[in-house]
Order: sequence, then structure tokens, then C-alpha cells
Amino acid sequence: MRYLEHADPVITLTAGPVNAYAEVLRGLGRTVLYDYDPAFQLFYEGVVDKAQKAMRLSNKPVILHGEPVLGLEAAAASLITPDDVVLNLASGVYGKGFGYWAKRYSPHLLEIEVPYNEAIDPQAVEAMLKAHPEITVVSVCHHDTPSGTINPIDAIGALVSAHGGYLIVDAVSSFGGMQTHPEDCKAGIYVTGPNKCLGAPPGLTMMGVSERAWAKMKSNEAAPRASMLSIVDWEHAWSRDKPFPFTPSVSEINGLDVALDLYLNEGPEAVWARHALTAKAMRAGIAAMGLSIWAASDSIASPTTTAVRTPEGVDEKALRQAARARYGVVFSSGRGETLGKLTRIGHMGPTAQPIYAIAALTALGGAMNAAGQKLAIGRGIDAALAVIDADA
Repeated sequence: MRYLEHADPVITLTAGPVNAYAEVLRGLGRTVLYDYDPAFQLFYEGVVDKAQKAMRLSNKPVILHGEPVLGLEAAAASLITPDDVVLNLASGVYGKGFGYWAKRYSPHLLEIEVPYNEAIDPQAVEAMLKAHPEITVVSVCHHDTPSGTINPIDAIGALVSAHGGYLIVDAVSSFGGMQTHPEDCKAGIYVTGPNKCLGAPPGLTMMGVSERAWAKMKSNEAAPRASMLSIVDWEHAWSRDKPFPFTPSVSEINGLDVALDLYLNEGPEAVWARHALTAKAMRAGIAAMGLSIWAASDSIASPTTTAVRTPEGVDEKALRQAARARYGVVFSSGRGETLGKLTRIGHMGPTAQPIYAIAALTALGGAMNAAGQKLAIGRGIDAALAVIDADA
């Protein structure tokens, strides 16, 4: 079928990988320097400095050379010891999934799990910490992308910090698209990457590590060393005077350099605002067409992904195929427990622009109508335009 032909021009409005900025793609085409060339070592240090500024860290971030799943698994392997009691907060597929890694490194796993269209209540975390003072590590996914929902990590982080614990945060699809930073939520380890809201290809992990977490990892004899999962090995790799543990992804660093420049030059607040406006316009259109979002309330709906509940009787896979075949627009499916129940529309990086909400509403509404839903697409577009015009 034609929608499967890779050469067909498409608008990618997925929850990731997302479209990369044109400037980033050009950056990927820069010369691939030898990693021990002093020019590259100086350049690498400069990129880490930019990442530190973007992440608003008081110490140097770590760049791991693999997409952020590497960073998440490395965080579990490096910070969690067999003696730790881990509290995993599961409000979606990815939050639940981190618990499986945690269980690999410690047999002592507790969990708070809520329906996958809801968010974690900080009061429930507080109650669990009081009931189990032995908890030492807490893990949470900020934006659980398969549900399009946001957890209140700053409030959770304050509770974990007061408890004396270590917080591991998955901020892969939230950092750069909304106001969130490692030290704001008092994270021990904060994992993100350039392949979502920063509009770069998948291939790197950016990680904020607190001084307490560094000390804990270095005292953990089981923490990976001389391994792709090692965080400790990269502690000083940012410095032009220190060797890399292994060959870094030179082209990806070239692209990250450009992505960080775009983010910092536009201004983080301006970037967050256009992500939020695009999502707001999208949701206004969704409601006007008679559809509903997956999140239990707008207050926990992510500004970087809108998850649209699939109406009864609609084949969600066929719906996405029709959107691509008819309109050249690509959406994401759910994952795990949300597969087949919702369609995800990403607002990340270069597609976090209000015009893409109009494209998404047109394609989704048209595909729905082809499935027999008879939606008022024009009403949805008018509602989205009203939101956009009100912001102008």
C-alpha cells in the first residue's frame, strides 16, 4: 500500500522519534573529527557547557552515547544496590516499565500504581514514605508518553528530598517542552535526551546527576564500570583534559550542539510557550469535534503530546493508516495497555507550532470520518484557530 512507501512525503506528528530541525540535520553533516583531536575535545566541552546551561545545573551533566533508554537502564544499574528499597511510581506504561529494571538490581520493590489516564498524587507518596521509612530510592516518569499525562515531579521530589531519598526521573519527552529541570525536582538522576522536544535525532542521553547521587554510585561496587551502562566512567569526560571511556558519537554531538543553540537562542520560555499553545489549540479542536482526550483531566495532560481516546467501534491502527494514506500525516499508537485505545499526536521540537495542530485535526478528523464517525472537522479547526488567534 502507498502509505508504507518510505519515499512518500509525510508530516510526522508522532510522540517520537520526531522531526529534527533543518539546522540540526545540517549540523549532523559537519566533519566527523577524531575524538582525541584537541579541537573536538574542546568542542565537546563546549557542548556539555551548553547542556549545563539548558538544564540549569550547578554541576556538569553527563552525555551517554545511546538513546535515553540507555540512560534509564544505566540509572537503575548504577544507583540501586541490593540493599535499597525502591518505590516505583507507575501512572503509565513507561513508569511501570522502570520497575522491572529496579527489580533487577534490588529485590525490595514497592509500587504506587494508578489508572493509566491519571497522575500520581503526592499525598500518596508522602503516605508511603511515612509507612515505609526504609525507602531509599523513588523512581517516576514525568511525562508518560503512551498516556500523554504528566506527574507532579517537583512536589514528589520535595517529599523524597525531605525523606533523605534519591529520586530518579524519566524526563525524556518533557525536558525542553515545558518548565522542568533536574534541580527543580531535586532529582538524584534526571534522564532526558535531545530526540524529543529539542528536535534532534535519537542517539544520545543527557543526564543530570546530583553530588549525592555521584557519591552513592561511586560507593556502589556493583555499579557498571567499563560498560556501556556505566555512568561513573563518564563523570569527567566533559573535560578537554580527560579521555573518553570509548568513542563518542561525534555526529550526534554535532547535532546536539545545534539543537542546544536553537533552544537557548529562542529562549526556553518561548519554546515552552509554543509547545503549550500547540497542545491547547489541538485539544480545543478535539473537544469541538466531539472527541475526548485520554487524560482524566486537562490539568494533567501533557503540552508535548495529546492522546486522543479512540471512539467505540473504530480500529485505531486502521485510523492511523488512513491518516497517513489520505493526508500524509503520521501519528503514534498507544503502547502496552493503551495500544488500540488511543492515538497520540506529538507537539515536540519543530512541530510544536500551532499550524501543526490544524494539520493534525484535519488528518485525524478526516480519517475518523472515513471510519464512519461523521465529525464536524470545520468546527474543530475553528475552535483551534480561536485559541491561536487569542494568543496572537
